[in-house]
Amino acid sequence: MITKTQAIVLRTVDFKESSLIATLFTRKHGTVAVIAKGARRPKSKFAALLVPAQALEVVFYLKTTRSVQTLSDATPLVKLDSLRYDIEKMALAITVMELSGQVLHENEVNEELFDFLLNLLQWMNGRVEVSRKMFPYIQLRILDRIGIGLQTDETLLSEVRSKGYINIQTGSFSAEPEGDQAILLSENQFEYLKQAVTSKKTSIFEKNLPNSELSELIEYLDRYIRYHVEGVQPRRSDEIFEKIINH
Repeated sequence: MITKTQAIVLRTVDFKESSLIATLFTRKHGTVAVIAKGARRPKSKFAALLVPAQALEVVFYLKTTRSVQTLSDATPLVKLDSLRYDIEKMALAITVMELSGQVLHENEVNEELFDFLLNLLQWMNGRVEVSRKMFPYIQLRILDRIGIGLQTDETLLSEVRSKGYINIQTGSFSAEPEGDQAILLSENQFEYLKQAVTSKKTSIFEKNLPNSELSELIEYLDRYIRYHVEGVQPRRSDEIFEKIINH
C-alpha cells in the first residue's frame, strides 16, 4: 500500500554504499523505519532532507510484514533551516529526537505528541538562541503526551514552600516523600519544576539553575522515564549536548 503522511526524522544510519535508513515519527503510522535508496549520493532528492529533526511530507510503500519500508518521495513540511546550521539548536533538537524515539513504541500513533514536536521544532527554529534549561521542560511535556506525566499535589502549588519531591514509583511531584524512590529537589530545582508544571511562560528558562543542578534534574526525570517505560537506555547524545550548550 502506498501511503502519504507527515513525518519527523528521529534518526538516520548509513546503509550499504549509498543508501540511508531513517526512523520517522509519522502522524498516521507512528514510528516507521524507511530505506532511502541512493540518499547519500550528492544529486539525490533525499540528501538534504533526511536529517534528524527535519519535518517532511513523505510517501512510502507500507507493507506490514516488513520491518523497513521503501521511501518513495519526501518534501519539506515546514522550513527548519536554523536547526541545520546553528550547532546549539541542532544539539538540543537531536537530543529531543533521541528522547522521543526512546519513549515511542514501534508503529505507535500519537498525534498529540507529533503536534507538540512539530510546534516545538518550529519554535526552536525561530528563536535567537536556545538553552539547556529548556530540556527538563521538554521532558515534562513529552511525559504528559505519552500518558505518564507527573501528578502534582495541589497543596504543593497553593502553599509557600521551598522544597518538594519527585516520587519515581508513584509518579508524583509532592510536598512529602512517597515510596522508596523519592528524590528531594534543591530549592532551585523545586522552583523550576513548580513553574514548569503550572505555566508555559518562557521566563522559566531565565531561572537560576546552576549546571550541576540542571544535570541532576534532567537525570531525575530520565530515571522516572526509565522506571515507567520499558527498555529505555541512557541517551548517547547527552554528553555532546552538554558540551555544546555549555561551551
